[in-house]
Amino acid sequence: MSGRRPARRSSPRKRRPARRRQQGNDLLTVLAVGAMALAVVGAVVRWLLENWWLLMLLAAAAASVGGALWHTRSQRARWERVRAQGLRYRLAQLDALHYDAFEYAVRDLMRRDGCADAQKLGGRGDNGCDVLATDPFGRRWVIQCKHRSKGLAGAAVGTPDLQVLNGTGRPVHRGDVVVLVTNGRFSAPARDFGKQQQLHLVDRKLLGQWAAGSRPLWELLDRIPPPRRATPRS
Repeated sequence: MSGRRPARRSSPRKRRPARRRQQGNDLLTVLAVGAMALAVVGAVVRWLLENWWLLMLLAAAAASVGGALWHTRSQRARWERVRAQGLRYRLAQLDALHYDAFEYAVRDLMRRDGCADAQKLGGRGDNGCDVLATDPFGRRWVIQCKHRSKGLAGAAVGTPDLQVLNGTGRPVHRGDVVVLVTNGRFSAPARDFGKQQQLHLVDRKLLGQWAAGSRPLWELLDRIPPPRRATPRS
């Protein structure tokens, strides 16, 4: 027989009473915190009831500040509309712009004509669209801008630029009216291509008429799609 003694099994420690005491302490803590919170809320409510006039004063002050802010914003919006309606550009001004500023000028002209959502998209990844806008008749305008620092004496806008616009204007940007605007001129092949593909070309002469502010762009172009929604102007 082996001389080894059988190993004694260690009896499990009794931890349940300690756990119960901890749970009881946690519950007491929660109850104490809850009672304190209720006491604070009750004190605040009593103070507000006793000083109701202060609430009325704060409400009046808030209403006054809110009214002043609303008035300031409405005045700013009104003056912005007045400024937009009076926006005019001479061709010499447009020639002197940086190409990026030229795109902003085209955006502002669209806003002047009632396209409140007109935005400039020009830059990397613009997919051939510098300005995107919706006119008051619901038509979506996709506009590419080509600025020439020398104006009419600069290089003519050629067919490759129109091919890029044609490839993205409707398929990518879902445009109803696809336009290329330049303060210069278009080559003869570009004009032919634009007519074939139903692209609208705004050259220096047409840009000068538009920027003068007498008529919106859609009244200066031919073959414009019909309005998408009925308006008093349609």
